[in-house]
Amino acid sequence: MNDKPITQSGDEDLRNSWIALLRAAARARELARQTGTRLVVQQGGKLRYITPEPASVAEEQGSYGKKT
Repeated sequence: MNDKPITQSGDEDLRNSWIALLRAAARARELARQTGTRLVVQQGGKLRYITPEPASVAEEQGSYGKKT
């Protein structure tokens, strides 16, 4: 396995995959908030059910996942 950060990959698709994952996670949080659904996450090797927090200003403006 390669220990280099994904941002240093020579493959553009791989470098951009992190941004896509961030967008997908933000969309999942948004949908969970809208539907009153808890999210399932893994923390410390255990599955946890969490209630998503209210949208941050960045998410409401659609700037999540964008480089500033």
